Amino acid sequence: MSPSPQLIPARTTSGPGLPPAGAQEPAGHPDGVRATARIRAAHNGRVTTLPQLHSDGPFHLRRLRTHGNATTVGIIGAMSAPLGGDRLTLDITAEDRAELEITTAAATLALRGPTTDAATYDVRLTIGEHARLRWLPQPLISAAGSNLHQTYTVELAATSHLVLREEQLLGRADEEPGHLVTRILVHSAGRPLLDQHTAYGAPEPGWDGPAILNGHRAVGQLLIVDPRLDVRRDAVLLGEGAEDGCAVLAPLAGGPALLTTAVAPTASRLRQLLDEAHAHALAP
Repeated sequence: MSPSPQLIPARTTSGPGLPPAGAQEPAGHPDGVRATARIRAAHNGRVTTLPQLHSDGPFHLRRLRTHGNATTVGIIGAMSAPLGGDRLTLDITAEDRAELEITTAAATLALRGPTTDAATYDVRLTIGEHARLRWLPQPLISAAGSNLHQTYTVELAATSHLVLREEQLLGRADEEPGHLVTRILVHSAGRPLLDQHTAYGAPEPGWDGPAILNGHRAVGQLLIVDPRLDVRRDAVLLGEGAEDGCAVLAPLAGGPALLTTAVAPTASRLRQLLDEAHAHALAP
C-alpha cells in the first residue's frame, strides 16, 4: 500500500516454485513489518454484528455501514505496505448466517522495500453455514522493483455464499511491473474447489506473451460460490476482441461455483468485464 492505499493479500504456498501448502513460511527480513488483523462477523438473530475488529500494522479496520442483515467493513492503509520483507495477514470469519462485505478505500501499491526478499500477504477467509461474504477490494498495483507473494485461503461450509474479486495492475504508467506471485486455494465442505497459481513479471518466463496476457497489464478474477447457481452451462467468452480485453466465465467441477478470468488494457475496462461476468453469472 502506498501512503493512502489499501492492502491486498499475500503469502506463498504451493505450485511451481512455491513450497507446499501448510509449510512454514519464510522468516522475512528483520526490518519488515509483521501484522495480523482480524475480523469476525456473527449473526445475533436479527443482524450481523462484529464481535472482533482488530486492526494491526498497516491495516486500519473501520465499520462502514449496516444494510439489512449485512455489515460492511472498510480497510484503510495506515502506512506504506506491502514492502519487501513484510509479513502481512488478514484473518476474516463470517460465522453461520452472518453477511459481511469487505472493501478497501484505495488501491494497494506493492513497492520495493529495504530488501529484495518477497513480501507476503495472506488473506484467510472462513465462511459458515448460510453465511455470505463479499471480498471486493480495490486493485493491487505491482510497482517496478516490488516482490510480492499473495495468497487467498478460503474455507467454505456446504451452504456458504462467496463473491471474491481480485484485480491486479502490472506496473504503473510507463513502467514494468515487479514480481507478483498469487495463489487462490478454496475448499468447500472440506473438499477442494479451486487451487490456482499465477506469476507475473521477471523472472517468470513468457508471462506477458500472446498465450497469457498478450501485452495487457490489467488482470483479474471473480469467483462466485452460491448453492443456488445454475452451473449446467458451457464456458462463456465476454469481450469484443483481443485489443479491448476479454473474460471467460466457466463453471468449476466441484461447484456450485463460477470462475471468471479477465485481461484488459486498463483498470476500468477490467472492472467492466468483471461486472459483466457477475451479471451474467446471476442471470436466470
